[in-house]
Amino acid sequence: MTSTASPIRLIVPRRHGDDRGWFTEVYSEPTFAAEGIGCRFVQDNHSLSAPIFTLRGLHFQTPPRGQDKLVRCIRGRIFDVAVDVRKGSPTWGNWVGAELSAQNGHQLFIPIGFAHGFVTLEPDCEVTYKCSDTYVPDHDGGIRWDDPAIGIDWPIPAGFVPELSPKDAVQPLLANFDSPFAYDGRPLLPID
Repeated sequence: MTSTASPIRLIVPRRHGDDRGWFTEVYSEPTFAAEGIGCRFVQDNHSLSAPIFTLRGLHFQTPPRGQDKLVRCIRGRIFDVAVDVRKGSPTWGNWVGAELSAQNGHQLFIPIGFAHGFVTLEPDCEVTYKCSDTYVPDHDGGIRWDDPAIGIDWPIPAGFVPELSPKDAVQPLLANFDSPFAYDGRPLLPID
């Protein structure tokens, strides 16, 4: 039986505040499993992007070393994006995005089969994300961040070229990508 829930999930952890500040639980395996997210995380990553409009992505790791990711911004603000790259998906090439910030505390869960990327909306942004598998260079892949067939509406000023890594500047177009990811029956739906 397949779930009708969207594979991409916006997670809004509850913050418990008082005069000292606040406390939040950002991850609990039993709580996430009860919400239908049953992967196990084995690696945590942390990045600093100094210039505003630094763009990282669109990245994925191919099977059998695919990675589910749980992404959050712990300093500054980012626009975080996931693109459906599952072969046979009715939402192939569609994308969803959400603003994640240190202030709002939101997280984005991105399962295997989706390319992931983000652009910073402030200088000195720090992003952390959990992965369900370790990094394996031979399984590292990506898609062009500005692929017109995908049409991501990045919140970047018109005519401005974001800060990119050399690798991200030359990623292939989606049309040239032979996806090894299988469609699981769950179409990409808008996130709340």
